[in-house]
Amino acid sequence: MRVTLIQNNPQDNVEASLAVVGDLIARAAEQGTDLIALPEYYAFMGNTVVEHRDAGQQFEAISGRMAELARTNGVAIHAGSLAELRGNRTFNTTVVYGADGAELARYSKIHMFDIELPNGDVIRESDIISRGDEVVTYSLNGWTVGCTICYDLRFPELFRALRDRGADLIFVPSAFMLDTGRDHWEVLLRARAVETGCYVAAPGQVFKHAKGARACFGHSLVADPWGHVVAQVSDVVGLTTATLDRDYLATVRARMPVHNHHVLN
Repeated sequence: MRVTLIQNNPQDNVEASLAVVGDLIARAAEQGTDLIALPEYYAFMGNTVVEHRDAGQQFEAISGRMAELARTNGVAIHAGSLAELRGNRTFNTTVVYGADGAELARYSKIHMFDIELPNGDVIRESDIISRGDEVVTYSLNGWTVGCTICYDLRFPELFRALRDRGADLIFVPSAFMLDTGRDHWEVLLRARAVETGCYVAAPGQVFKHAKGARACFGHSLVADPWGHVVAQVSDVVGLTTATLDRDYLATVRARMPVHNHHVLN
């Protein structure tokens, strides 16, 4: 199966951001791929509670456009994440579409990014976003695909739960911060691949946003089940495609069957 990761830099103009995403999806489909994955908050990256809440009001409209892009390009889309408004609560939600535009899966981020930076800045995702509570996989082209989002990467128990549900490929759409990304991004993604014996694919945002001083690390990548990086995007808005090999997946799992050796629940 061929998997394409899109790396983008959404700004305050949702239409402009979606235009870039649409062009990259069309380019990937033309080059040939089975599944395209977008970053976390691929359409808009807000800086305040109000901005995130308002972005959540656009969830259905943007989701409809993603479904149409999947249908018109004839390719499945793992649509990163958007703010999703449910009643008076907002979630950070991935929606996955088949090549016919039908919804295949929906996942809401479980782990909230609540930290205090060394410079004293406080980031509390939980002030804006409600926590999801469901481990989600879906099937595509004979592969079982697991869903995570960004900060979930730091919690290997979620990746183990996905592997327990049969995952062969795990996505990590992200807006990973530049400062932590320099040291943690690649090593964590490769570790999750080795621990689970899965392909791990992580499309990320890159560069700064219109109103924000913080920058995203980018370096979207695919790690194979042995932990090798087999595809990566440079410091650009762009894409990369990797071919996933089921025979190689089986070989790695036979050589290092760690999934059969867990003794702690």
